[in-house]
Amino acid sequence: MEDGRPIFLQIAELLENSILDGTFPEESQVPSTNELAAFHRINPATAAKGVNTLVDDGTLYKKRGIGMFVSSGARAKLRGRRRDEFARQYVRPLLTEARKLGIEPAELKSMIDTWEEGR
Repeated sequence: MEDGRPIFLQIAELLENSILDGTFPEESQVPSTNELAAFHRINPATAAKGVNTLVDDGTLYKKRGIGMFVSSGARAKLRGRRRDEFARQYVRPLLTEARKLGIEPAELKSMIDTWEEGR
């Protein structure tokens, strides 16, 4: 937990990543704020703030007296949001730079395909 961003956001992103990769399927229980706090050695209030961020956006919901659970549709919602963010952060600047360099979309696709094949 050290990348310069607030810790509660890192906790929220960690949970989101676990939902996206299937570690926490929809309708499954996620670790409690106390478990998150103990594991990451952070204040329970900070862990709770990260979890509540996901409750506020509908990714998680609370079963009173039981814990927090992944909402139905959460994975698809997260994927959509992350795809939009990916396009804004990476694709748009890539296309802008390609245009500056006179690289046509078909050539750019070919470049991507070549890099992918070389992996």
